[in-house]
Amino acid sequence: MPVLSGAEPFRHEGGEVAVLLCHGFTGSPQSLRPWAEHLAERGLTVSLPLLPGHGTRWEDLRITGWQDWYAEVDRELRLLCERREQVFVAGLSMGGALALRLAAKHGDAVSGVVVVNPANKVHGLAAHALPVVRHFVRSTKGIASDIAKPDSRELGYDRVPLHAAHSLRQFFQTADRELPQVTQPVLLLRSPQDHVVPPADSARILSRISSTDVKEVVLEQSYHVATLDHDADRIFEESVEFIGRLASGFDTEPGLGKEGTTAGG
Repeated sequence: MPVLSGAEPFRHEGGEVAVLLCHGFTGSPQSLRPWAEHLAERGLTVSLPLLPGHGTRWEDLRITGWQDWYAEVDRELRLLCERREQVFVAGLSMGGALALRLAAKHGDAVSGVVVVNPANKVHGLAAHALPVVRHFVRSTKGIASDIAKPDSRELGYDRVPLHAAHSLRQFFQTADRELPQVTQPVLLLRSPQDHVVPPADSARILSRISSTDVKEVVLEQSYHVATLDHDADRIFEESVEFIGRLASGFDTEPGLGKEGTTAGG
């Protein structure tokens, strides 16, 4: 199936400091593209891949699992590490969980982690029924576009395939066990009004990681997809400041990215 217009991956060849961005479950790079472009304008090398099964139709997600999604970002991280001096990982929702697992598994190869409304668990009694129900019910209603800003929309699926939701639940369990292995600096940004991921997920993550350099930012004006919401600019600037503090020789002034090259839809 062709990729939906706007859901294409984004890549920018900038300087020696790189950022890998991971989008969320049933979403696409569109939800993080403004963030990616902002980082590119600051001269950073940026990779924002399209996860397998995403950005086309929900039926394509049904035949993928967490191992496929993680393998894609793991491959991108390895490629960045081969080409750049420092690499940061970042993500939204499930993408935040992917970023944290990358940090846990790759250690010193990851210089820092930025997560926005990171997910840690599939909540509710229905989650426990997923192993059985997924064989009888193909999908449930979608979770995309939880945004307070009236004129903003997330490009995501209107249905959630239960096979994929079951795999997502398994991934969260795996990622949660590995959180103590996260020792890098972490910037966590969360929305108190989030209709997809409850505040308990961020609290759980902060209580489990071993990082000593941790900053938590509350996004009062945004819902779940905060990267497309009222607090988007704050996310962008906080992440640039975070990277600038940790990356040697990185100039946070805009305009440096114009010297690089960009690929994407």
